[in-house]
Formats: sequence, structure tokens, C-alpha cells
Amino acid sequence: MASPRLETYCCPNRDAATQLVMNFQPEVFCGVCIGSASISLLLTILQLLPKKGQSPRKMPKASSSSTILLLISICDILGGLGMIFRSSVWLGFPGFIANISVVNGTDVWPSTFCVGSAMWIQLLYSAGFWWLFCYAVDSYLVVRRSAGLSTIVLYHMMTWGLAVLLCVEGIALLYYPSLSSCENGLEHAIPHYITTYVPLLLVLVANPILFRRTVSAVASLLKGRQGIYTENERRLGTEIQMRFFKIMLVFVICWSSNIINETLLFYLEMQPDINEMPLKNIRSAALITWIIMGVLNPMQGFLFTLAFYGWTGWRVDLKWRKREIPWESMSSSTVGENAYPSPVNYQSNIHDSKKISTTDSQQTDEAISMLSEGNTSSDERLTRSSPIYQGW
Repeated sequence: MASPRLETYCCPNRDAATQLVMNFQPEVFCGVCIGSASISLLLTILQLLPKKGQSPRKMPKASSSSTILLLISICDILGGLGMIFRSSVWLGFPGFIANISVVNGTDVWPSTFCVGSAMWIQLLYSAGFWWLFCYAVDSYLVVRRSAGLSTIVLYHMMTWGLAVLLCVEGIALLYYPSLSSCENGLEHAIPHYITTYVPLLLVLVANPILFRRTVSAVASLLKGRQGIYTENERRLGTEIQMRFFKIMLVFVICWSSNIINETLLFYLEMQPDINEMPLKNIRSAALITWIIMGVLNPMQGFLFTLAFYGWTGWRVDLKWRKREIPWESMSSSTVGENAYPSPVNYQSNIHDSKKISTTDSQQTDEAISMLSEGNTSSDERLTRSSPIYQGW
């Protein structure tokens, strides 16, 4: 799981709340993390592999949105690998991990492993949060026709730059003046927790707003494409709205336990003695949500692929095949339908107006198909209703 408590535990003079959750059934907790991360990792890779009997996804052109979705899955896969490695070492070498608690120990490798593995997990999941925010921004810009593949460079700079900056800043403040003598107190640890949860809270607050605006813009695009709002357009807009809803639902399910757990632990830290009897229920709730985090955090990768693409099936096709270029299939079908040369005595202004209308409709279809990528039924309906398909 991904929690700032992992970095806090690397300090020999850690706080009592961190000690409480990290020492609660560590073998069971690490086993839960390994199991959940392994299942999510295998199913995520299975989801992303090409399947037998399925034609490759056809897009009018490569889109930044599809690239962002793939990068989110990659961050989840690498973060899950970090969880598996960290928990495996924790289970396999308990004596090695016990040296982290030694205040004046001479072996630096346990602390190095503790800090390195915790930073790896935090950095990748934080980058995934930033990519998810970029996906919401890009979806809105695509509908507004203000985005493209060129913007992916800006997304990379923002995502990796902010993820690294916040991670390094939080760790530096937490381990000041050195790892072996971390300062105690909430005032010293709060900046680290803020830098960890800022991207998470940003997705929770900003993404629903951006998704709502995108859905409204999609409805306007569909209405303006042919001047009418048919059942196909209405159904396509609903499916795009449901896709956004599924993404946010997965995010809330996987990370709401982290917010609850952190709130409870901060409350315990502010108490003079966290072992008092009146605090028993709060301690139990904190420990329960701690285990839930170990289950749900790693499962984000697989659940996101379900929200992005739906269930893609079990039959994996590992054979390389040449992908059909969209404009080749389009030109071949056009030749087949128009075997005879069309007359060329149309007026130039009528021809230009039709050309402009077709271009605008193509841009609209590209924007909508980028948002509905992975949904075969939506792509088919979009193709049927497009002017190109109708021979407009």
C-alpha cells in the first residue's frame, strides 16, 4: 500500500501512531499486500495484452488521452512491483528490517532499503495521481479542440516534475537533519504528509468538475454535428459520462481508506497517551483501515483498466500482426462505394462548404472517439453516424 507512514517508519524515533500500525500483525499485513498487488499486477497486464478474435482499436489518429491511460497503468504496475518487493523483503528478512529501529546502528542498508522502497512506491502512485489529473484536463481540452499529441510533452514535464519535487521536498523535511536523528513532532511531519496527499486531493476535487464540464461540452458537440440529437448521440454521451463516473468511483474506493486512516492516526498522535481505554475504538478503526489500505491500494491498477476499457477477456494473442492504417481502410471502402467517377460540374462554393462541414465533423468524431476509446459499441455507433460513413 502507499502511505506516508512507510517513510515515517524509517525514522528510529518514530511517533507512537506510526509504531502502532506498523507493528500490528506485520506478517499478515505484508502477506495481504503481496497477494493484492500480485493479483492486480497479473490482471492489469492481462487486460492490456491484445486478445484473440479482437481487431486492434482503430483511432483516427494517435491521441494524448490514450497515451495518458497507458501511463497511468504503467505507474500502477511499477508501484505494485515496489509493494511486492518491499513486502517480500520484510517477510523474508525480519532481522534485516529490525535494524531500522536501532538508533545508533552502523549498518546503513536497512534504512536505505526502507527509504528507497517507500520513495519508489510514493513517487509512482503520486505520478499516477498527476496523470489522472492530466487525463481530466486533456479530455476537456480535446473536446474544446485545444489539445493534441504536442501537449503530452507538457503533461510529462508537469507530472514527473511535480511528483519528484514534492516527494523529495517531503522526504527532506521529514529526515532533517539526518535519517538517524529525525526530529519528532507533528510540525515536522505535516509538510511530508501534505506533499503526499496534495495530488490525491486534487484528483478528488478537480477531476469531477472537469469531467462534468467535458460531458456538457460533448453534448453540445453531438448536437451541433448534424443539428439534431438522436438516440445514438444521447447513448454515446451517456456512455462517456459513465466512463468518467467509473474512473472516479474506482479512485474513491481505492483511496478513501487512506484519508480515513490518516485522520484517525493524526487524532491519536495529538493525544497524550494513545493506549488509553477511551481511544480503543479509534485504535481499532485505524488498524482496520490500515489492512483495508493494503488490499485496495494495489488493486487500483486492475480496477482502472476495467473503468478504461471494460473486461477485455482471457484469450491473449501474442502473435505480431500488421495493424491496418485507418485511412487505408477508409480509402479502400470509398473506392468500392464510388466505383464510377463523380461529376465535377458542381459549383465551387457548394463544394467548399461541404468540405468544411466534413472536416468539422471529422474533428468532432475524433474528439468523441478519443473519449470513448475501448468501447467497441460506441465506436461502431460513432462510425455509422459520421458523415464519412453516410457518404455525406
